[in-house]
Amino acid sequence: PGLASGTFPCTMATMNQQQRALAGRGGKATPFAPTRPSRRSVVVVKAAKELHFNKNMEALKRMQAGVDKLATVVGVTIGPKGRNVVLESKYGSPKIVNDGVTIAREVELEDPVENIGAKLVRQAAARTNDTAGDGTTTATVLSAAFIAEGMKIVSSGTNPVQLVRGMEKTVQALVKDLKDMSIEVRTEQDLCNVASVSAGNSPEIGKLISDAMSKVGRQGVVTMEESKTAEDSLHFVEGMQFDRGYYSPYFVTDPERMVCEYENCRVLLVDKKISAAREIIGILEAAIKGNYPLLIMAEDVEQEALATLVVNKLRGTLKVVAVKAPGFGERKTSYLEDIAILTGGQLVKDELGINLEKAGEEVLGLCAKVSITKESCTIVGDGSTAKDVAARVKQIRNLSADTEQEYEREKLNERIARLSGGVAIIQVGAQTETELKEKKLRVEDALNATKAAVEEGIVIGGGCTLLKLTHKVEAIKATLASDEQRLGADIIRKALSYPLRLIASNAGVNGSVVMQNVLDGQANPSYGYNAATDKYEDLLDAGIIDPTKVVRCTLENSVSVAKTFLLADVVVTEIPEKGGAPAGGGGGGGGGGDYDY
Repeated sequence: PGLASGTFPCTMATMNQQQRALAGRGGKATPFAPTRPSRRSVVVVKAAKELHFNKNMEALKRMQAGVDKLATVVGVTIGPKGRNVVLESKYGSPKIVNDGVTIAREVELEDPVENIGAKLVRQAAARTNDTAGDGTTTATVLSAAFIAEGMKIVSSGTNPVQLVRGMEKTVQALVKDLKDMSIEVRTEQDLCNVASVSAGNSPEIGKLISDAMSKVGRQGVVTMEESKTAEDSLHFVEGMQFDRGYYSPYFVTDPERMVCEYENCRVLLVDKKISAAREIIGILEAAIKGNYPLLIMAEDVEQEALATLVVNKLRGTLKVVAVKAPGFGERKTSYLEDIAILTGGQLVKDELGINLEKAGEEVLGLCAKVSITKESCTIVGDGSTAKDVAARVKQIRNLSADTEQEYEREKLNERIARLSGGVAIIQVGAQTETELKEKKLRVEDALNATKAAVEEGIVIGGGCTLLKLTHKVEAIKATLASDEQRLGADIIRKALSYPLRLIASNAGVNGSVVMQNVLDGQANPSYGYNAATDKYEDLLDAGIIDPTKVVRCTLENSVSVAKTFLLADVVVTEIPEKGGAPAGGGGGGGGGGDYDY
């Protein structure tokens, strides 16, 4: 009952069961059609894992082999006489780089246990790059040094738990000593020296960055882009600049340069489309009466409204220019709100209950100058809204601090720069694409190092600061609770000399001899080895300096990775598949095959 004629109140599977049951009882089976196989099948793969136990330190030694391979590859780039590493690229030209973290990311080892060791140390480089922006090569070398010295002690049977606790406490105390050694950046020359050292001893890049910092201030924003020529250059953009030009070339005031420029210009900001001239007729009449120029920035200006603006501009009745609002979606609204705060205007949007047709002069902002080309729009504020701008900048800074995504943080910093009054743009040029890629990485490192130096100050460079910290370890050992913890402090003391020895080795001299000579000159706190000139001198006077923040992050992240490594006792890896990939389900082109979910 309730079923349409010709249908059966059972599934095909039920029919088959009934058919088999009837046949089993000796009855006559009804000739139902056979069931089709299911088109979708769930395949559950349970892959076995391989266990590598640490019998006779075998597992840790294999992991250490991976660490040493990575440190050797990255280590060739350290110091002013370090070489480059060539990285194969599947598409396009190969990359030839001097940047530690870029090299570390490309290293994948065939042995899975060795690869785990390399991945661990790669974390130290990546974390240092995220927090300080430079020092990634030193972080990799120092991590390998801590692990190498720690393995000597652990293999002799020492308890690694107490050992790493001693390492951790020693580094915490050394970071405090490092802050005491730090010197505040005093002059533009200090910034130039920091950038030069970070860019691989390149005074030209150092000069560009220090000039950029002097123009926008130490808290200002300096960005980098590719130059259209082979030369490096520096450009300063005053005010707010967006990649949005005028809607029509009929708006230009200077036909020779094809630029539209107005001074003491009023600004109308609309967060929607202007589809008809009647929507803005009241504001246009006010502009004619007041005889002031008007910049209209909206999501879009449609044909009828645009034609009205162009005709009145050509007749000389109205000084006006229309520009498309920058950005898209939420970011577009944020940019318009920023311009409103800079100019002291009111953003016209439906959510605020402001109707464009009824809006008057009270929604208009005022700027000192606007300059609009085919591709860009620059707005310079008149300084009357300084307090509101400062509050807005503080708000965006807080947003930037809470944001984890790098791209989002960059966009927020761009907004801060535009509101603060200007952006310095370093244009990097080179003869070939390969050289340009390498140079951009060096400039990026130098920029980050300079910002880090402004934040936390500077110390002497060339690995000498780390070496001088070894003298502080004896005093720290006296505060540690057990012999195992004191052995951890010894590991730190021995490993801190590795970067200087590697810098000297890359410069073609004996690292142990250099280390001893620097230790003998301990009476002068700035005394050290200048690998660029192969001289022992006062490194502060010679301009061989590193940002304190970079040295601190290098120390902290390296010991963090070494701690994790030394506490490991079993390694679990995937068992590599033998032969090719398993064949897919049947039923090719007709779509009747199995599907894995």
